[in-house]
Amino acid sequence: MNLHLTNKKALVTGSTAGIGFSIASQLAQEGADVIVNGRTQARVDAAIEQIKKDNPSAKVSGVVADFSKATDVQALIDQVPHIDILVNNISIFEPKPFTEIPDADWLRFYEINVLSGVRLSRHYLPAMLKQNWGRIIFISSESAVQIPEEMIHYGMTKTAQIAISRGLAELTKGTDVTVNSVLPGPTKSEGVSTFLSDLAKVQQSDTKEVENNFFKTARPSSLLQRFTTTEEVANLVTYVASPLSSATNGAALRADGGVVRALL
Repeated sequence: MNLHLTNKKALVTGSTAGIGFSIASQLAQEGADVIVNGRTQARVDAAIEQIKKDNPSAKVSGVVADFSKATDVQALIDQVPHIDILVNNISIFEPKPFTEIPDADWLRFYEINVLSGVRLSRHYLPAMLKQNWGRIIFISSESAVQIPEEMIHYGMTKTAQIAISRGLAELTKGTDVTVNSVLPGPTKSEGVSTFLSDLAKVQQSDTKEVENNFFKTARPSSLLQRFTTTEEVANLVTYVASPLSSATNGAALRADGGVVRALL
């Protein structure tokens, strides 16, 4: 299927690994001019190299930015003043008991997970509206609707992303600009793969058994009964980023493997 993304300029934040990398890679495969982002030049360069290795004709560049710093966000905007597609993917998470989460952690999670998308959307949305085409996508999580007790501060930021996404969509009435959020479920990203391997060693087991036990105990409602791949999440995001998704706006779209049981 031709998603008509040739020459569309896309910025994917936090895209040197995991879901962000898969999104950047797929957008590049569809002909988009992709800007990858990471906190270090080495990580950005490695991601660009891998995307070009997989797809020699890929149009891909990179920009370094640490989204815990508003100055870095502004520097990114100065380097990349105009885009057609914004994927707000950057996010941090950390399991921690609620009573042990200090104010500083709440503020850090909000700064990176929420304000990053707010700041970028505030800059890029007006130009998208003026040109009458654009896509803004927030990578939220099933944790936005099923707040995990082990990291409530993370769940809070994911819920906030959905609210912001829906609110921004209201500003696009009558245009060809859309704003949506995508909610992945448990996904085998870089950190999860390492977690599974480490846990398997501790339990003197293998990663497949650890994964099976995780879905029996921690996510029993999953219909997939395995971790989603980053490519599976990227499949949905790439479609939503395309002109073909023009009737999808203000939506919270799930790529959660059926973990969420609610109908809406």
